[in-house]
Amino acid sequence: MTFQKLLSYSASSLFMAAIGSLSMITLLSQHAVAADLTVNISDIEQGKGYVLVALYADQESYTSGKASFSSRVKAEHDQETLVFENLPDGEYAIKLYQDENDNNKLDFNILGIPKEGYGFSNNVGMFGAPDYVDAKFTIKENTAIKIELF
Repeated sequence: MTFQKLLSYSASSLFMAAIGSLSMITLLSQHAVAADLTVNISDIEQGKGYVLVALYADQESYTSGKASFSSRVKAEHDQETLVFENLPDGEYAIKLYQDENDNNKLDFNILGIPKEGYGFSNNVGMFGAPDYVDAKFTIKENTAIKIELF
C-alpha cells in the first residue's frame, strides 16, 4: 500500500469519525435540555402582589437559598401558572411565596409565623421549611406540578 493511499484512508476515516462524533454530541445535547416545567399554583390571595418562585437544581443550592432559576407571576387570580423552559433532566425542588406587599421578602408576625402565603414542591413544609429530600422531584420530560400555598 502506498503512502498516498494510506493517507487517503486515514483522512476519510478521520472525517467519518468527526461526523459521527458531531452527530452524537448533537443528539445528546438535544436530550439534555429538552424539558419544560409547568408550575400550577393555587390558594393565592387574589390581587395581592406577586408569587415569587425559586427553582433549585440540587441540594446544595436548595440549602444555601441560591436558586438555579427563578420567576414571578402577578397574583391576579386565586390560581396562577408559570413555566420554566428548556430545563436539563435532573432533580429539582421549589420554594415559593406570595409577596403581597411587593417588598421582595416573606413577612413574618411577631411569633415567627409567615404572614404571606408560601409553599414547596410536593406540598410539604406546612410547619417549616422541608429538607431537600422531601421537596425534590425529577424532570425527565415535560412535567407539570401543583403547589398549594399555605
